[in-house]
Amino acid sequence: MNRRPQAIPEQQLSNERVIVTRWIFPPGAETGWHIHGHDYVVVPQTDGTLLLETKQGNRESSLQAGQSYAGAKGVEHNVVNPTENEIVFIEVEIR
Repeated sequence: MNRRPQAIPEQQLSNERVIVTRWIFPPGAETGWHIHGHDYVVVPQTDGTLLLETKQGNRESSLQAGQSYAGAKGVEHNVVNPTENEIVFIEVEIR
């Protein structure tokens, strides 16, 4: 079994209201399976396409730098960069 490299989280801020993390995905990197404990907003810093592995099946998510989107508490997935380019986004979790 091929093991993927891990995406790199850089926590920028954590207080009673939000958690802000910069995620860096080198080519082939993944977050690992996780369940979101908070509602969240993602702000892409680069263009790119991520692979979202879910229990309901895999799907692609196209990112455009500066084009934000939101996700809900309870989302379970593994986020993978299947491309040859680094992908970076900021995740803002709402406590």
